[in-house]
Order: sequence, then C-alpha cells, then structure tokens
Amino acid sequence: MVVHLIKSARRTTVSYVATPLVVSPNYALVRAHWTRPAVDLGYIQFAPGDILDEHFYVDKWYSIFAVYQSSGHLRGWYCNVSRPAVITATTIQSHDLELDLFVSPDCQHVQRLDIDEYEAQQYQIKDPGTYQAGWGALAQLEALVQSGRAPFDIKDRS
Repeated sequence: MVVHLIKSARRTTVSYVATPLVVSPNYALVRAHWTRPAVDLGYIQFAPGDILDEHFYVDKWYSIFAVYQSSGHLRGWYCNVSRPAVITATTIQSHDLELDLFVSPDCQHVQRLDIDEYEAQQYQIKDPGTYQAGWGALAQLEALVQSGRAPFDIKDRS
C-alpha cells in the first residue's frame, strides 16, 4: 500500500510504501520502515531501520504510529491529529492537522505537541468543526493512553 501523509501547513505530501497487516473498510494497520536520515525530536528518535506500525481510521480524527527499533524495542507512540483517513485497497490518505501527541513506551509520559502550529491554522475561525474535532481527538487519545487500551497496551514486539 502507498501511504500519503498530507501536511497542508507545509504544503507537502510525504508518500511511502507500507505493508498492510489489517485492512477493513474502517481501519488499516500497516507496517512501514524508516528509511530517511535519523531525526531526534528530543522526546523520541526516528532512526534508519526503525519499524512503524501505523493505525489509520476512517471514523476517527487521529492516526497512531508505534515506533520500534529494529530490535523490536518500543521507542514510543507518535500520534497525529488528522482528518479521518481515506482507505482504499491500494492507498491510505491522511490529512495532518499539525496537532500531535507523544506517548512514552511505559505510557507514563504523555506530551502534547505543536499546539502553536495547530492554532496558527486558525481553524477556530475558518473551520470551527475541525477545530473542535481536533481537540476532541487529542482528548480521546489521552483517554486511550490512561485506560491502557489498544494500541497502547502493546509494548515491545516479539
């Protein structure tokens, strides 16, 4: 499958090939490999050889990426607040809204990210429905983490 991550604020689309693990009309779980240069964000590092199990939903305003070292050790989860995904037999399209959440491997450290970038999009003025959905998605993600529900119940890959 080809995944297209659309980042309107930066006017870019990142496209890459991922292996489908589960695909249904409402959900897709795909596995991708980090092939770009290493990126250290301070709270998580993405390195060549990392494996990302990516969860996309057509009825939720977020996507969740579990980031694993090549050894299978979980680095953490990176969650994008995004419009509901468009999933076909061959592609996934996810429109990033620039609001993110990082969750540590033990689920003890949860960090909201890029709030300023989200606010700069002025959704509260231009598209109040999207604005509310974005904040609602962030709250839903935090509730999933706190309750230890999937996919935050999976630690290292075996």
